[in-house]
Amino acid sequence: MVKKLFRLFAAAVMACCMVFSVYAEESVPQYEMKTLLMEAETGTVIKHSGGYDRTAQGTLNKLMTVLLAAEEIECGNLSMDSVLTASSNANSQKGAVVWLMAGENITVEELLKSIIIGNANDASMVIAEEIGGTEEEFVGMMNARAFELGMRNTVFRNAAGYDCDGQYSTAYDIALLCRELLKHDFLYPFMNTWIDDVRNGQTEVVNENKLVRTYDGITGLKASHSEKSGYCLAMAAERDGKKYIAVVLGCADENERFSVGKSLMADGFAYFKVTTPSFSGEFIKPITVRGGLDRAVSITAGSLEGLVVPESGGEISTVVFMPEYLDAPVKKGQKIGCVGFYNGDTLLYETDLITEESVEKISFKSSICVFLHNLYK
Repeated sequence: MVKKLFRLFAAAVMACCMVFSVYAEESVPQYEMKTLLMEAETGTVIKHSGGYDRTAQGTLNKLMTVLLAAEEIECGNLSMDSVLTASSNANSQKGAVVWLMAGENITVEELLKSIIIGNANDASMVIAEEIGGTEEEFVGMMNARAFELGMRNTVFRNAAGYDCDGQYSTAYDIALLCRELLKHDFLYPFMNTWIDDVRNGQTEVVNENKLVRTYDGITGLKASHSEKSGYCLAMAAERDGKKYIAVVLGCADENERFSVGKSLMADGFAYFKVTTPSFSGEFIKPITVRGGLDRAVSITAGSLEGLVVPESGGEISTVVFMPEYLDAPVKKGQKIGCVGFYNGDTLLYETDLITEESVEKISFKSSICVFLHNLYK
């Protein structure tokens, strides 16, 4: 009887252990790393791995919160010295906080410092409620701004980056956000600070981005982690006039994001450069106009942007596509062809060829005027 009871007890223990083991395996998040390297000046994607795949971005959400705050400062609606008041809602935020009390006054500068360096959720809420009125309205502004920036695979659900269903982004979209943020260089000192304090020294804030202490040329931006997103990094750096943005999402290890980010940056600095294409005016001589008051019209190229090319790449070749002639009437700024810039067989960039002036279609009346003008000149 004792042996039978012992066997039943052992079986029960084993069953419990198996259930616990299955539960533990299911509860451990499974991360899939996504990476992307972007040249900051042109927005060119150099390389990526799953860079356009939707995934949780965690508290990298706060980069958009900071961007909207920076834009309010740039347009004069806020200043770094503006004093805001923390609400009870801000005081109730969980996770990383700087312990703001309901009714406490704090400057925008200290709030940005708390968000960028300390990842503070309560500071994020103060900013959100000041700009949007409510967090809900502010989140709507976040999503609208994301759409304007071309972040087509990003949805924000809250201002602080709390994990929740239906909130996601991509490494590419976050790189676009970083590129816009880098235009506000008054934020750089916060993004490059390792340790500071706020609230008259009552609260210390420590930057999760360890690279700000050691990486040569770093200009920001943010390291983060959450249960759904894993360990993430959005970094930017500049060396010898070269600027790159590296985004690493979904790391299972805290330090892996930093090693991967540095590896991406190393490739950018070592193997690529930005060059602005140019071509001789002989490629775009005036083009004949048939049936017009003028026999020809001058042509010019549209905007010429910088191109990212391999450091060891060959010469950039130019190919012009334009017709032999135009039929009048011709409008000023009319697109009549294009110029393609190639590195070998690879098309790097294409810009329009446009007319520099208008040419009216000749009529009986205008032809008489031209005849008389030529007769008496």
